[in-house]
Amino acid sequence: MERKKEQAKVLSQEMLADGIYSLWIETETALTARPGQFVSVYTTDASKLLPRPISICEIAKEAKRLRLVYRVTGEKTGTKQFSELKAGDFVPVIGPLGNGFPYEKAEGKKVFLMGGGIGVPPILELAKQMQCEEKQIVVGYRDAHTFLKEEFEQNGTLYISTEDGSVGTKGNVMDAIREQSLDADIIFACGPTPMLRAIKAYAEEKKIECYISLEERMACGIGACLACVCKTKEKDAHSNVNNKRICKDGPVFLSTEVDFCLLYTSDAADE
Repeated sequence: MERKKEQAKVLSQEMLADGIYSLWIETETALTARPGQFVSVYTTDASKLLPRPISICEIAKEAKRLRLVYRVTGEKTGTKQFSELKAGDFVPVIGPLGNGFPYEKAEGKKVFLMGGGIGVPPILELAKQMQCEEKQIVVGYRDAHTFLKEEFEQNGTLYISTEDGSVGTKGNVMDAIREQSLDADIIFACGPTPMLRAIKAYAEEKKIECYISLEERMACGIGACLACVCKTKEKDAHSNVNNKRICKDGPVFLSTEVDFCLLYTSDAADE
């Protein structure tokens, strides 16, 4: 189904932590959005032709509202321009895009919901919508700026890791799992590549079904720039090569499908 660009109305914006912003917009996209999907947001800067993909943090379907939590990646970037939006402004968006998390598979199971860095926000709506036996939310931060902490506490049992040890377990999300002696039947995760690589290895060792979102690696979000191509175990039916575009075929994949040794990246994601 082809998605059309629309002018979304900015309802509110606030800074949650240094360089991390929360943006609520009013958009028809909310009517069909699912946890793990994203929207492509356009700037008004003519020099920046490609949109920025931003994962969906919360969905208020009946009110036609989406919450986007994103990081500003530099002074002269599209995300910096987004951070200057105010209530009443309009911003062009396309969405919802990508394949979200298959959270229905969690029914009756003990679950890990794992997020790290800017991969933390998409875990929130997943936690809100998921129906399962036990919901264990394991999220990692750099320091004591644990944005979205209160929202997570309302939607599951929360475990936090910080790189500097200021809150929760010192280290990463895997350290938190080991320290708390946690276990699960299925895993849903989003975050930086080193974290996802470790989770994939853990899931394979423990023989746990695992779904990972590679949304951090996307550039344009619409399949135009080919910056987010990743290597997969299976061949693409159209090109007959072991490649998939994260923004089109993902960003969520079964972890066993992804070959982390051969992921590509591009500086386009920072523009």
